Order: sequence, then C-alpha cells, then structure tokens
Amino acid sequence: MAAQSPLLPRFVDHDLVHEADSCRPLRAAVESGEARLDALSRGQYPGRPLGRDELPGLCTIGNWDLVGKQHWGLPWHRNEGIEITFLETGRHFFQTDCSAGFLKPDDLTITRPWQPHALGKPLLDAGRLHWLILDVGVRHPNHAWKWPKWVVLETAVLSRLTELLRYNEQPVLRAGEDIGRCFRKIATALRGGASPAPNPWLVLLINELLLLVLELLERADLPLDQTLSSTARTVELFLDDLTRSAQSLAMPWTLESMAAECSLGPTHFTDHCKRLKNDTPVRFLNRCRLERAARLLLNSPQRRIAAIAFEVGFSSSQYFANAFRQQFGLTPTSFRCQSEEGTGRIH
Repeated sequence: MAAQSPLLPRFVDHDLVHEADSCRPLRAAVESGEARLDALSRGQYPGRPLGRDELPGLCTIGNWDLVGKQHWGLPWHRNEGIEITFLETGRHFFQTDCSAGFLKPDDLTITRPWQPHALGKPLLDAGRLHWLILDVGVRHPNHAWKWPKWVVLETAVLSRLTELLRYNEQPVLRAGEDIGRCFRKIATALRGGASPAPNPWLVLLINELLLLVLELLERADLPLDQTLSSTARTVELFLDDLTRSAQSLAMPWTLESMAAECSLGPTHFTDHCKRLKNDTPVRFLNRCRLERAARLLLNSPQRRIAAIAFEVGFSSSQYFANAFRQQFGLTPTSFRCQSEEGTGRIH
C-alpha cells in the first residue's frame, strides 16, 4: 500500500485512514518491466489516464500479462468500486475475507466495494488477467449503489444486477465463453486507442459485460446474504478493523466518533457492539489496544514503554500502565521482564 493520501477515496464506515488501494506493487512491476499492462484508469490506478469527464465512475479497466514467476503480489487491499476480474491464462492465488484458493483459466472473481481481497501467495505466477472496477458511490455498507449514467441497462435489470452483486458471498465463478470473449474485445478496444481517450465501443462492451455477469449470477442461483449491507454489518466491519489495523487503534476514538463512523447514534452503536463483542465500545477498544501493546512489548524489547502506549492510542502513559495492570495483572515492565525470562516473543 502507498503512503496515506487525502486524495485517495475512503471508506468512512471503517476508519478515517483506511483508503482505497494504491496499486503500488503493480506500478513498480510495470516500471521494472516485470508486468505488461494495458489499461485506462483514473486516480491512483496505473494506466493511461482518463480525462475528468471521460466515463465518470470508471476507476480502471484493462489487463496485465505476466510471464514467469513474479517478484511481487497484491497484498490485502480494498477498492472503492465493484471489481470484476477474469483470468484468461495462468494461475493466481486469490483470497477474500470469506474464501481462498487458486484461480484457474476462465475463472471470474467479483468483489464488492471495499471488500478485502488479495492476489498472490504472496507472489504472483504467470498469467493474463482482465479487470474492471466501477465506483458505485459506496462509502458505507448500507449506502445505496449509484451506477454511472453511461451504464444504460434497463432500470429493472440494473436493480437485479445490483441486488445480486451486493449480497453475493461467492467471489469466484466459472465464466462462460461469452464473458471471456467480451473481455478480449475490451482488450482489443483498449489497444485500438491511439490516445488516452476511450474507444467509442468501450461503453457498449462494458454494458454488455455487466449484462453477461447478471446472466451468469442468475444461472448460478446463489444464496444471497442481506446482512452484508445492514447496520449490524457496518458495525461488525468497523470493530473487526480495530482488531487488525494499527492505524485504526491509534485514532483518538471516543464513543461518539466511533458511532459517527458507522452513521449511528451512540446508544444504537453501543447496542450493536454489545451483541457482537459482549462488551461496550470503549472497553472493546481498550482491550484491542492492550492486546496489541502486549505483543509490541514482547516483540520490540528495546522500545520505550511510553512510545508503545502512544502508538496503540493511549494519550497518557500512566493511564496505559493502570489499564495494562487491570488487564494482565502486571505492570508493562513486569510483563515484559517475566515474558523474556519465560517463553519469549509472541506473534
């Protein structure tokens, strides 16, 4: 991931510093000649830049061709839009928050806006991959999807496509030849553009692709999980982020600011937190901070305790020491010394 930038789209339902993928590994691979890429993109995505008024909502569309084992991969990241990829050749290890496995030729992946996913284990193999990322205006799980105006599917058809994409928990499907053919036509259209401006056929091809994806999803008869865009899901994702993100823990959270991140009032947010974590939001936050502090105390024995306290989000070293003793029954110093004499580092 690239350094945090205020220009990158943010998913405010998680935390203020959780931004859309910067594609730094892919950029570096293209610059070094490891990856051959043909794409139209805007913002942080690599490729020929789209103009401000060209296909608004299109984040990136394109393909890469990787020859041989790579020295890079795409670690866990999130995209602001719905992402559809098609593996034409080769094999890539792909994982989301609900599945993992190797993609085979003709596999199609679908990840919802801001759904965490990764490609590579951790490095990528040879392969030719096509992709499309469309921003549908989602900045909270319960936001309504807003498709770009140039997506011209009939209202009822687009509504059904939105439902299937929004509530689908099966990220990998076997694509038919029609989808593969459509992606190859898109690749031809991209190659045919002498300037950064998109080929006129591109809009028609993207609409055709979306219609083909809808037909594939209908044939698959997938179970749909309505909770993926519920308020409870919003709170669940935010709390899960606290357990994984050092940046999130370091934020100066209050009950009110955590609730606001989930577009809820403090009482409603607290109710969800108690149901999900059997604890109040502030106590859960402090527990996450203290557990991370304990790992840092053991794994970074030379670091000052006060620095660790501030890193995990405590504004006072004395408050940290008191809270740590209540949680673990030892002062931070005693905890570190006792652990060094015993089992050693933890992970």
